[in-house]
This record gives sequence, structure tokens and C-alpha cells, in this order.
Amino acid sequence: MRLLFSRASERVGRLMQLRIKGCHSHPSRLPSVFAQTLLFCAGFLLTSAAVLAQTPESKALPSTHFSVEDGLGPGDVSLNRFNAVAPGFSWARPASNPQAPDATAIGEASCSSCHALETEHFTHSMHALGMQVAIQANPAATTCESCHGPGSEHAKAPTTPGNIIAFTHAGGSSIETQAGACLGCHQGGPRDHWLGSVHQRNDVSCSDCHNPMAKLSAEGLMATQSINETCATCHKDIRVQFNRRSHMPVPEGLMACADCHNPHGTLNAALMKTDTVNETCYQCHAEKRGPFLFEHAPVRDSCLNCHTPHGSNQHALLVAPVPMLCQQCHSQAGHPNDLTTTAGLMSGTNPDWRLMSRGCLNCHAQVHGSNSPAGARAHQ
Repeated sequence: MRLLFSRASERVGRLMQLRIKGCHSHPSRLPSVFAQTLLFCAGFLLTSAAVLAQTPESKALPSTHFSVEDGLGPGDVSLNRFNAVAPGFSWARPASNPQAPDATAIGEASCSSCHALETEHFTHSMHALGMQVAIQANPAATTCESCHGPGSEHAKAPTTPGNIIAFTHAGGSSIETQAGACLGCHQGGPRDHWLGSVHQRNDVSCSDCHNPMAKLSAEGLMATQSINETCATCHKDIRVQFNRRSHMPVPEGLMACADCHNPHGTLNAALMKTDTVNETCYQCHAEKRGPFLFEHAPVRDSCLNCHTPHGSNQHALLVAPVPMLCQQCHSQAGHPNDLTTTAGLMSGTNPDWRLMSRGCLNCHAQVHGSNSPAGARAHQ
């Protein structure tokens, strides 16, 4: 609607300029020009009002059921004026524990009486802040038991594994039960493909990567100080690659593993956030996307044909030095019939000028593709 008013104002302004300019030679026509302009504005306003009156209610924004609704202001939270509208945490229910089906909820006070240290660590976490507001909104809301399940059986026999949902591999609760407790709230979105993902198939638990009981990381409730450190606890072979001379800026903190990967599952084996490797690379390297007048087939096929994504001892994350990398496909086509080897490098026994500096890229600079009419050989 605002856009319509803006365009109408521009149109009225142009109309006034044109007509007033035409009135310089006929000053007597000026009153009629103003009258016509006023009639146009009045007609536009009446039409807009009719359109708004006919807008169906189905197009209205849905109710959010968060905290600021039905006359509830931000200051009313501290005064317990919730008017039957409560924050999302207040709707939480005890998690289902198949190993203790007859257990009942016993409340937060019973949990804190034994688990004082855990309660102290939990106080500063994101879940704790949400649950504190939920308790104010709905005193019957569950807190500890919304994740760990009903605690009556655990209170009777604290050392019996499985009486409470324990988020460890040795706690007696299956990985499926642990994940089910988390997915009770965190289902959907980036976790749509958790079931069947490589992490789920290898019995990786949510608590292997996340620690909701303490604030160890700046975001994500990670089990270590950062996403990268958490991933490196298992993927040590990948972490070592970032020590190579050419690497993604992950150790510098300019990138995170989650910028390219979705650890909760995707439709591909490498857990890439997009459907293909190239689409993931194009998120940052948009200039390589094309389309180009002259395409380079290996580039269009996969960036991994020439690059390794985490780290390399070659320039620009290449899998091999430029002359040898290019010769994997281009076997002396259009060049003198001699094999270029490491002996032709500057440090070799028989230096070849064609291999020095940037090697093949000295001439074939547009290796990713060219839009130049003379770019058939990637020269420009």
C-alpha cells in the first residue's frame, strides 16, 4: 500500500509539473488544473479504501502465541500479567522415557535438592532463562523434566540406569531416546534430515556436540568453546589440513564448519548445506558462478576437480601444482610435444619458462570461464 501511495504521489507531481508548465502561456487555465488534480487524488483515496475493505481476513498475519499479545506489554512479564498468554517454554511437557513409562513429574525443586552443582551451571544458560520466564507465566510448567523425563522413578532409585533420560553414552538411555527429547522442541528446519544422516547412523548424540547445561560457547550451546573445536574433536584429519600453507580461514575464526556443512543432516553424504559442492562454493565465490560464454568443463562439473576444500600446500587450495594439474586433462594439445615435469620448475634441473610464475595461468588466465569473444582458450 505504501508503494501505491508513493507511485501515486510521483504521478501527481509529474502531472502538476506538466500542466503548470503548460499554463504559463494560458494563466486562466491554472484553477482548472488544480481542480483536476484534486479530483484525481480523491478518486485514488476512495479506490484504495475500497481495496482495503475487501481484503479477506485469511491474509492477515497469524497469531504467534509468544509473550506480547492480547494487551500484554513487555513490562507486564515482571508483574505476572500474562492474561492467559504464556511464552513458548511454558507449553513444554515432560519428555517421553520408554524405560520408565510409569514415572511421574516431581518438579524442579526435587531435582535441585540433589543436583545443586548442575543447577548452578545451568542457571546462566539459554534454556534456563527461557524456563524462568515460563515458570512465571505458568507455575505448572516443567523445567528439568521437559528434557530428562518424569523423575519419580529416578528419585526412588537414583543409581538405576534408564530411570531418567541421561544425555551420555554410558547413562543408560538410548541415543534414540536422547535425540527424541531434543527433537521434541527442536524438530524441523535444519534438522529435517537428521533421521538417516551420517551422524545419526553412527550413533552421534545431540550431547556429543551440544551442552545445554552450561554456557561454554558464545552461540549454539556447543560442548566446547566454538563450532570448529567441537567438530575437530572427531574430525581430527580435517583439522590437520587447516595447518597447510593454503587453507580456508577457519583457524583464524573468519569461517566456521557450519558455513558449508549442516551437521544435522542433508540430502548428500558430505552434509553440504546446498545440493552440490559448486553451489556451496558460489555462496562466497559468486564471480565463479557464470554463466560464461566459454565454459571450462571441469569447473562446471565440480570445484573439487581442481581444489581441495579444507587445506593444501599448493597455491589457492589446488590439489597439485598448476602445470601438473592442467596436464591431467590437457596432454600437450596445441603445445610442443614435451612432457612438463617438476624438472621444468624454477627449482628443477631444467627450468622451463612456461612453468614459472603462474605456469599455465600466465597465458590462460580465465581458467574458470570467459565472456570474451576471444576467450575460447581462456586467454582473456
